[in-house]
Amino acid sequence: MEKARIGVTGLAVMGRNLARNLARHGHPVAVHNRTPARTKALVEEFGGEGTFVPAERPEDFVAALERPRRLVIMVKAGEPTDAVIEEFAPLLEPGDMIVDGGNAHYLDTRRREAALRERGLHFVGTGVSGGEEGALNGPSIMPGGSPESYEALGPLLEDISAHVDGTPCCAHVGPDGAGHFVKMVHNGIEYADMQLIAESYDLLRHAAGLSPAEIAEVFRTWNTGRLESYLIEITAEVLAHTDAATGKPFVDVVLDQAEQKGTGRWTVQSALDLGVPVGGIAEAVFARSVSGHAGLREASRGLPGPSRSGAPDAAGLPAAIEQALYASKIVAYAQGFHQIQAGSAEYGWNIDAGAMATIWRGGCIIRARFLDRIRAAYERDPETPTLLTDDDFAEALGAAQDSWRNVVATSARLGIPAPGFSTALAYYDSLRADRLPAALTQGQRDFFGAHTYRRTDRDGSFHTLWGGDRTETPA
Repeated sequence: MEKARIGVTGLAVMGRNLARNLARHGHPVAVHNRTPARTKALVEEFGGEGTFVPAERPEDFVAALERPRRLVIMVKAGEPTDAVIEEFAPLLEPGDMIVDGGNAHYLDTRRREAALRERGLHFVGTGVSGGEEGALNGPSIMPGGSPESYEALGPLLEDISAHVDGTPCCAHVGPDGAGHFVKMVHNGIEYADMQLIAESYDLLRHAAGLSPAEIAEVFRTWNTGRLESYLIEITAEVLAHTDAATGKPFVDVVLDQAEQKGTGRWTVQSALDLGVPVGGIAEAVFARSVSGHAGLREASRGLPGPSRSGAPDAAGLPAAIEQALYASKIVAYAQGFHQIQAGSAEYGWNIDAGAMATIWRGGCIIRARFLDRIRAAYERDPETPTLLTDDDFAEALGAAQDSWRNVVATSARLGIPAPGFSTALAYYDSLRADRLPAALTQGQRDFFGAHTYRRTDRDGSFHTLWGGDRTETPA
């Protein structure tokens, strides 16, 4: 029997579609699942798409793979992943590799990579974005691991990834957990992007007075310009949809409680550990959390709000919201890329930020025309401290100033929550400020905890004797 070039174990929707993608591209693929019936069903239904080598036992699955063996596991993150690794690792030989294509936490990936390296095996933590459709038709793929593993695995992944302008949406991200780290931040940016879009919808509906169908047309128009993206495209589709059972706009019959699987929360937790401000992502995570606290919201509905006097310029509001959305989007991506750069420095990954923008242009959920501008920014200056200072983005932010601020003020005046827009603007103003009130915060810390402070006019740390004669002493 022909040896398979690669194998996939874990044949739920993502694993099944990834295996089919590989087979469609002419790569013989071994397939295995803990439940053999799922393996059999895959081959029976899709066997005509390419060469599948089914295996019921782990030993048969491993034996079906050519050397070096490339074994992709597509199972639930956490303990199930560890269990599958421990099942297959003893069956492999030095130089073989295990590829984790799930949404694993990057610290788990670092641990697994180190443990398997000691056994002579490569472990490749790989971010795969695009959902089940992307897995089948071409995802954005973010593999970590050693350069040696990418030499053997990379050509297959590049082949099945999405392609934009002939360039594969796949690149070696960096060692050990780099791939899963970048995928995590990608998901965090996705949270922020979705939140900003949701706030735009809320303002268009409750400030500009547009219906969901009318807002769908606004988003379709935006999707022909600089905001062109997968998320803007599907937003228009969702808003234009009518519920068959009630005849109402679909968005009005969906419970307003947004769920999450954890990668956005991981992004914020990691940012806190790295000391990187990602307020846009954090507000998006907390907005979903607020939406889920039904009892708290019910108890708070009687709280007083604004009089809503002074109606906004409804005719001019959509254009202003477009400006605010674009400006806030720049901030969210700038924060995400800052976190990638900080993680890269912390763990010695040497991640190419411009390459990440390149591989996100297709296949993934945040694919957008906008990413070409990010790639160009990093081509101009690979060491740029923030995308906000790139000439192209700085010009766009300058043009958005009045509209952006008016939208935030309108949301506050009308009592329409817009935490994404507000925190993006606050972050922008914090970076551009000559002085921040952090000086007062540090003075307070020194007063109650003798935490010391530094001065603007000389080096060193100092403490004021607040409980005594208030003289200053070197720390």
